[in-house]
Amino acid sequence: MSKKHDNAMNVEEENIENINCETEEQTEETQEANTENANEQEATQQEELDPVTKAQLEAEQWKDKYIRLVAEFDNYKKRTLKEKTELIFNGSEKTIGAVLPILDDFERAIADNTDDATAVKEGFSLIYKKFFETLEKLGVKKIETEDADFNVDYHEAIAMVPGMGDDKKGKVIDCVQTGYTLNDKVIRHAKVAVGQ
Repeated sequence: MSKKHDNAMNVEEENIENINCETEEQTEETQEANTENANEQEATQQEELDPVTKAQLEAEQWKDKYIRLVAEFDNYKKRTLKEKTELIFNGSEKTIGAVLPILDDFERAIADNTDDATAVKEGFSLIYKKFFETLEKLGVKKIETEDADFNVDYHEAIAMVPGMGDDKKGKVIDCVQTGYTLNDKVIRHAKVAVGQ
């Protein structure tokens, strides 16, 4: 009797499990059908919207896009302004770093108590040469004036020298102050006397 009872219980449990599985399958099918119906209703509602409502929805979407774009552009402006400020404050860092060893050389030359004028002059000549080489590495070049034609892009005439002959006419006779370029841009014109 107990075997029959156990078999009956097992059959009953299997029937319950089958019923539960069928119920779950029906529930899933019902949910899928409900989702499809909701999507269809939403699409139908959008189609049924009058043109004014459609236009208002579209205007809201464009307004949202515009606000986001303006905010993004504002952030871009702030970021570039910050970068420019940092460049202005720290842009000369490379130049100062290159010039500091020359300042050290000047300090050593001043601290030296040599009375030999030739040695002092030679020391300052070496420092000048080192300084000029450093400037050239940074892109600074001297504007050549010796036997050069007068060029308003590079030279500033401060005197006209008459009676120099036809071969010196329009040519630089003397350089009063040296001019310099930085990366091919004139940062100081050479002040020159020009033959007339």
